[in-house]
Amino acid sequence: MKITNIEVLEGKRDISFPAPYYPAWTAPGGRPSSSFRVTLLRISTDEGICGYGPFWGRVDDFIRNYLIGSDPLLIERFWFDCMNGREGGLGRSSCGAIDIALWDIAGKAAGLPISKLLGAKDDRVPVYAATSRLLDGDELAELALEIQAQGFRAIKLRMHRQCFKDDLAAVGAVREACPDMFIIVDANQNNRSVGYNYWDLPTAELVARELQAMGVAILEEPRGRYDMEGLSKLSENNAIRISGGEHSANIHEFREHLLRGTYGVIQPDPIIGDIGVTGMRKLGVISEYLGRQFMPHVCGLGAFALSFAAAVQVVSTLSNCPYLEFNHDPPFLTPDNQQFYINEKFTVGSDGCVGVPQAPGLGVEVLEDAI
Repeated sequence: MKITNIEVLEGKRDISFPAPYYPAWTAPGGRPSSSFRVTLLRISTDEGICGYGPFWGRVDDFIRNYLIGSDPLLIERFWFDCMNGREGGLGRSSCGAIDIALWDIAGKAAGLPISKLLGAKDDRVPVYAATSRLLDGDELAELALEIQAQGFRAIKLRMHRQCFKDDLAAVGAVREACPDMFIIVDANQNNRSVGYNYWDLPTAELVARELQAMGVAILEEPRGRYDMEGLSKLSENNAIRISGGEHSANIHEFREHLLRGTYGVIQPDPIIGDIGVTGMRKLGVISEYLGRQFMPHVCGLGAFALSFAAAVQVVSTLSNCPYLEFNHDPPFLTPDNQQFYINEKFTVGSDGCVGVPQAPGLGVEVLEDAI
């Protein structure tokens, strides 16, 4: 089997939000969005098997020339040659989506889901509802109750208000409304935000202690990812688990974090960097060996359906992933507007879990005409 073509499938229509959408990490200087589009990657082969991945950007000439005419099942060779951290960017797009598409082809060729190719452990995976907006305490508590009623047992809240005391008050309102909910808090201190008052280390330490007292389990990105010393202190001095890593360009950026104990929870994203299925699997095994939890970051909106499909296939093979991110913030992030282009939507059961698709490859069928 040989690769014959690599195509970027650009969405032909806008997916509108019911109102202006203003995610937390853009505050206070960002602008609301009214819509988004879906972009996918398709790799075709001479045997009629196609693999898909979520995508941003373009496929550069080096990658295209490398892959056309090659065997799509030589995935580790592709990872070693093209995703091993030798470039460090240089303006090219992530190869994460390409790696996902290659694994999709491998599974389809074998007639097995990726999880079975890797060695499956579970067929259902616990998920948390990743909310995205800076609502006031009452609104956030109401949203959390709605999400809990939909089957979720875990939720992620955002901290990015100008005063961290307002952040704490909002989280406190949710804890009071949902005493049994597993709560993750994302501070988004590694995001680029115009006009935002980033926390210094003493503030991060204070917030960590206050959240720990509320029973919050995980604090995500309380400092920028290059503050190894500060993140190490936060992890060492607090029982709350510190997490991060979604913006990392490749798996090598996690080396110092793993060795220095900065993160108790490792969170690579499949497509923001050169991660893909291969990188997630490598980091999952390494973090398990070192006693860390592994909870991949999953992008929302147009990337969600295939990013989640890839992540759920991988984490179902691991024993150190307590929850997987499931972007859900109604009425803005919902199954209807994030998963309309796959044949069967991922849904959360009363057990707070999502089933791992058992069809070959990613386990989902892409409906190209829908985008």
